[in-house]
Amino acid sequence: MELKFTAEELAFKKEVAAFIQANYSDDDRKQYGLGMDYAKDVTVKWQRALAAKGWVAPGWPREWGGTQWTPTQSYIFEYECAMANTPEIFAAGLKMVAPVIIAYGNDEQKKRFLPEIYNSNIWWCQGYSEPGAGSDLASLQTKAVREGDHYIVNGSKIWTCTAHYADWIFCLVRTDPGADIKQKGISFLLIDMKTPGIRVEPIIGLDGRHQLNQTFFDDVKVPVTNLIGEENKGWTYAKVLLTHERTSIARVARSKYKIQRLKEMASVAVSDGQPLIEDKSFKQKLNALEVDMLALEYSDLRILSDVKKGGAPAAESSILKIRGSELQQAIAELTLEVAGYYSQPYVSEEHVYGYEGERTGDSLFTATALWYFNSRPATVYGGSNEIQRNILAKAVLGL
Repeated sequence: MELKFTAEELAFKKEVAAFIQANYSDDDRKQYGLGMDYAKDVTVKWQRALAAKGWVAPGWPREWGGTQWTPTQSYIFEYECAMANTPEIFAAGLKMVAPVIIAYGNDEQKKRFLPEIYNSNIWWCQGYSEPGAGSDLASLQTKAVREGDHYIVNGSKIWTCTAHYADWIFCLVRTDPGADIKQKGISFLLIDMKTPGIRVEPIIGLDGRHQLNQTFFDDVKVPVTNLIGEENKGWTYAKVLLTHERTSIARVARSKYKIQRLKEMASVAVSDGQPLIEDKSFKQKLNALEVDMLALEYSDLRILSDVKKGGAPAAESSILKIRGSELQQAIAELTLEVAGYYSQPYVSEEHVYGYEGERTGDSLFTATALWYFNSRPATVYGGSNEIQRNILAKAVLGL
């Protein structure tokens, strides 16, 4: 792609920067930037500002509020937001379930859910993985038995990110346990989290934060009108959703911001009487990251260009997921190496849930350890990288 911006694109770049300056306050920036806890209120505030501007769902059809941006405009927008470290768009609603509703939902479902998702009035979580069905997702056992105009759902889902905040959950459920191929007996249901019989139990991650949960369903009554598409065709819809999720997991612009932050930290940190960034060994590691980053960025731009021409992210999204998640981990590891002791957010460990205790500070280094720990599952969620390599072997190489 040609990355020399036109006059119109440079004007758009200035417009995005001005919008961020006007709608992302210093207080919000500090609360979100420290990464000490999941700042839902800051994220919702930011998403609503984007919605008012008409920028919150660029990939949606224009009739539902999409922007129809060019690949370069999308690149500029993501880059400017990343460099300002704005809250990331929470993917579950806007980037995951919404594309499925747009593609396979009926008119009533689109009218009911899309405006609410667009304006961040509904917070969503994903009900895919189960204790016995992670990478082998088609082995899921949560079942939905139809009784008249409702399904009765029983089972559990695990790793349901922010389920404790969620208003709705989109779930894969087994509606035909006797199907000859396990993928054929799965349906895609939208479930109101306030429905009796739903229980959410916290899972504390390696970074000490409460983002993850296990969600239990005990005779949960779900209207048949909440079924997306056809019964037993949910696996087809889920694959579409997963390609969008895997593309988002690459987080190219955000990784570029992390590398910039890493350089700032290395300019401050001292090793053997000189700034660490001048150390030959460190520079070799940093240069390797930047080369990998450039390769990933161009792959992302190429796929984005294909999507804007009318295509859809397919097996190529697995490439982005693999390299993007591995690069996130590599950046986090080198950043932790630079931060050292100051990567720990607290002086003591007496802070299981509430982050109580004496802070080590609010510098660039603070809470780097939390980010490092949170990066470790990146190669697992959205389908493990081993699964992604299998997809590429079959779909691209024909093996």
